[in-house]
Amino acid sequence: MEKWKKILNSCISDSATLSKYLDINKEEADEVIAKYPMRINTYYLSLIKGKGDPIWKQCVPDALEIKVQTGKRDPLLEKNHSPFDGLVHRYKDRVLLIVSDMCAGYCRFCTRKRMLGTRENVLQEKIFLKALQYIKQHKEIRDVVISGGDPLVLDDNKLEHYIKNIKKIKHVEIIRIDSRTPCFLPQRITPQLCEMLKKYSPIYFNTHFNHFQEITRESRKACKMLAESGIVLGNQTVLLAGVNDNAETLKKLFEGLLTMCVRPYYMYIPDAVKGTYHFRVSIAKAVRIMKKLIGHTSGLAIPHLVIDLKYGGGKTPLLPNYIIKHKGKRYTFKNFENEKFYYADIS
Repeated sequence: MEKWKKILNSCISDSATLSKYLDINKEEADEVIAKYPMRINTYYLSLIKGKGDPIWKQCVPDALEIKVQTGKRDPLLEKNHSPFDGLVHRYKDRVLLIVSDMCAGYCRFCTRKRMLGTRENVLQEKIFLKALQYIKQHKEIRDVVISGGDPLVLDDNKLEHYIKNIKKIKHVEIIRIDSRTPCFLPQRITPQLCEMLKKYSPIYFNTHFNHFQEITRESRKACKMLAESGIVLGNQTVLLAGVNDNAETLKKLFEGLLTMCVRPYYMYIPDAVKGTYHFRVSIAKAVRIMKKLIGHTSGLAIPHLVIDLKYGGGKTPLLPNYIIKHKGKRYTFKNFENEKFYYADIS
């Protein structure tokens, strides 16, 4: 059995086992797990350096998940944008194909928390064929995102089956894979997987690092293997209260990602999902953080700060306001790095 499968098979899902590794309140954990299941793989568990640290908060159940009742099960109304289960068509030219409900571990802030541990299914072949037919009929679709759960908990053959058949559709120009395994289970990135993906270039691969503590020898190796196979790597970070909601932490994370060929792509304000609301960061704070990042590091290290609007409104970018005053052709700008004002005459 491959190493990544052994790690996956040894995931911790009950408080009794977890208590052998960490000092937790088992009664409190059980209460949370009964509503929102837990799954932690031993690799990711090994990254925890202390109680309540950024890794702990992302994977260990917290009583706030059930105490804070604010939020909705599906605030983005994905169901309303799904012509059928397994496919989400929210934006005109792209679709999201959910090929698995499984993950290498359950993030406590998951936007699809309503689905955690409820099904553990792989996309049925008849649904996949239905999705292919739907994409073929909608010629405006040029971009297909293979997501989940996590698609990389599937075998290479199953993953290739999806990619190969999508690639045959002439009007599909882009295939993307969303997976947290380079961060969460880097052992999943094998030479065999990379060779398979290389055949279908270009493949765009969005991974998900939230903290520089997740950058390890193993995750560096995984990302390097993907990059050397011609895979274009981006990262989607979630801005999480108590985990990474300060400029210093994010700057270290984003600069670290660049050293492993991963371009910071999006930084999300957390969705208003029930059971995750204690991770929410205000828009005002998020914009203040961006002010401390822009101009203080390379533009390559600056992701797009976005909020996914409720009810299917879509991703909306947020930026500090650099225009302080505007009169006629003259614009007054403020540079947040040196706190000085600059002028430009623009017709």
